Amino acid sequence: MRYVFVAGALALGSLPGLASAQDSITVASTTSTEQSGLFGHILPVFKDKTGIEVRVIAQGTGQALDTGRRGDVDVVFVHAKAAEEEFVKEGSGIGRKEVMYNDFVIVGPGEDPAGIKGGNDAVAALKKISAAKAVFASRGDDSGTHKAELALWEKAGINPSGEWYRELGTGMGPTLNTSSQMLAYTLTDRATWLSFDNKGALEVVVEGDSKLFNQYGVILVNPGKHSHVKAKQGRAFIDWLVSKDGQNAIAEYKINGQQLFFPNAAETQ
Repeated sequence: MRYVFVAGALALGSLPGLASAQDSITVASTTSTEQSGLFGHILPVFKDKTGIEVRVIAQGTGQALDTGRRGDVDVVFVHAKAAEEEFVKEGSGIGRKEVMYNDFVIVGPGEDPAGIKGGNDAVAALKKISAAKAVFASRGDDSGTHKAELALWEKAGINPSGEWYRELGTGMGPTLNTSSQMLAYTLTDRATWLSFDNKGALEVVVEGDSKLFNQYGVILVNPGKHSHVKAKQGRAFIDWLVSKDGQNAIAEYKINGQQLFFPNAAETQ
């Protein structure tokens, strides 16, 4: 499922005082950064600082990286480190930088048919879900969250299949909606969960496992492969994200007093 978030009045770029088309970039990012409301918070701050408009195409991480490979965007901002490093290694992107992190959680129905509530071992929880054949909703969309989920199943030594395992092929918000309707377990990033209003009977049942760590990185699409990439403006966005101002803007974004993303550029560069 594809979402497009447009920051600012893009159609009015020719009016006085607004950025020209040359002073805009397109970023392919994850559904979690869009659906959590992070971009709605930080992009106006960036534009006020630089005059550069940012158009965001929100996709699963795998799709976002493929969009970058085609040269259809200037920057990718995603959360699947191994795939990001491969993107750079193959020459599709340059200069990957880590920006922020949060974590994944397993959510499920309060009645907890698999008996995993209160646990902090994600692999053990998946083993119990599989043994109980409790309904599990997978994004199934090659997103960063889907990649993280598959890695956990691999650690559990399980190839999930059958009627209990539902591959939806949807973004995080729609997957949570479906999970709420089906009373299914699912893996979600915490930011989207905190910003999700239709929780129904779902609640966090497993959290706090180091294997649920969720790192985000940003990469400039290689202008050597795609000459139309706006490298100067793209680098300005990347540099701002990892600067003190950008990191502060990320840290300041909260829902109901809870911080959704934790900047760590200074710790990782």
